[in-house]
Amino acid sequence: MPVTVRTRTDVKGPQMTRRRPWASRTAATAVAAAALVAIAAPAEAATSTATATASTAATTSAAADVDYDTWQKDCQAVMDQALPYLKQRIAQAEPGEKQAIVFDIDNTTLETDFGFSYPQPANKPVLEVAEYAQQRGVDIFFVTARPGIIHAPTEYNLEKVGYEVDGLYLRGFFDLFKDVAAYKTAQRVNIESKGYTIIANIGNNTTDLSGGHAEKTYKLPDYDGQLS
Repeated sequence: MPVTVRTRTDVKGPQMTRRRPWASRTAATAVAAAALVAIAAPAEAATSTATATASTAATTSAAADVDYDTWQKDCQAVMDQALPYLKQRIAQAEPGEKQAIVFDIDNTTLETDFGFSYPQPANKPVLEVAEYAQQRGVDIFFVTARPGIIHAPTEYNLEKVGYEVDGLYLRGFFDLFKDVAAYKTAQRVNIESKGYTIIANIGNNTTDLSGGHAEKTYKLPDYDGQLS
């Protein structure tokens, strides 16, 4: 379970405009040595090969139905719900309380499925919420199903487009054989063990949010699995 804890940096990033079907979630893990390709098509794997194969076929056939502008509008709607809560919760922090927000990466903090580029652009509605929190002392953690071999380029990408990376959790080799939801829950438990209160957990898949260990959860659209 590779994890890094970093001091904060401030940088901004670009935007993409079109959705392109990504190749194969399981193939990204298998060919993780090709770091840039793996970033463009990360492994947000299903819990079985059969399920992953069926999901990939369905995603490819329906991918054209996902419109970038609609996705951005839908993401904004979710963040418009999250921000008022976060403003209130951050303002009510108790003395000495270490607040944290946990984010997924693919099609949550980054625009993974909308074109091929590196660094991948930030998902702007989510970045705006992250910036609000990080400017007020909330630590930002990322828990992803990406393989650990692309830890460094993933961290660089996040920082390049404006996120502060206080902790980044990617799957180690043995984690690749575990249930994704259980793996992500375990990472939140790990963050809590460092003395943090996770005030919000934000992702676009049920595996990002199930299992508890966050005061609030916010689900971005994945359009019945069309987005990773």
